[in-house]
Amino acid sequence: MVTKSKLQLIKSLSLKKYREEHQLFIVEGYKSIRELASSGLRVEVILIVSGNHHLDHLEPETVSAKDMKSISNLKTPPGYLAVFKMNQKQSLPKTGKIIALDGVKDPGNLGTIIRLADWFGISDIVCSKETVDGYNYKCVQASMASLARVQVHYTDLLAYVTSSLLPVFPTAMNGSSIYEKPLPEEGILIMGNESHGISKELLKKGTAIRIPQYGTSQNTESLNVAMATSIALGEWLRTTST
Repeated sequence: MVTKSKLQLIKSLSLKKYREEHQLFIVEGYKSIRELASSGLRVEVILIVSGNHHLDHLEPETVSAKDMKSISNLKTPPGYLAVFKMNQKQSLPKTGKIIALDGVKDPGNLGTIIRLADWFGISDIVCSKETVDGYNYKCVQASMASLARVQVHYTDLLAYVTSSLLPVFPTAMNGSSIYEKPLPEEGILIMGNESHGISKELLKKGTAIRIPQYGTSQNTESLNVAMATSIALGEWLRTTST
């Protein structure tokens, strides 16, 4: 039987401060739980609603639909919820291809960018302290198992970029076309806030690049940050991969 104290702990993980305190986060959904469990992250507890199928070799505990609804972050709980241990924190990266995020607020965008990093073989994302928490449940749902393979760091981004020996490429509407000059093998690609872009201080730290607009519509002022990251990473890897 699942105790009330365990349910209260799980419910508290909807808040960042308790996720940080316990180094735990929630995943919901049959597929997401299976993928994360097979990725190497430690499973603390798995709960399913009575009547749902078990998760392969995993050993879930059964709860009522009422209890599941009380701890779920979703309007319509899928009936599968697990608590995982967070990735062990690593030191900030100094080499390689690095994505930096300046004030990205939407958890769905961050989750998608984590999946993109995983797809393109990029192991580190360095975020400003104003960027949304990578273990926010919406981010977890969007990133799926990629969260286990990509390190998401939080730091003073300006200080990090300033101290780095790598070339820096902030994205901006007035930058040089990413298609005109290939990016180097290693570097820091900075993507900005969905509404305000990259801070002026960070823009001064590198060579600004842009994804050129070929359409004639005057109503499209910018690309979604996850979509822009996808295009930029695709071009970066295309020109540096052998």
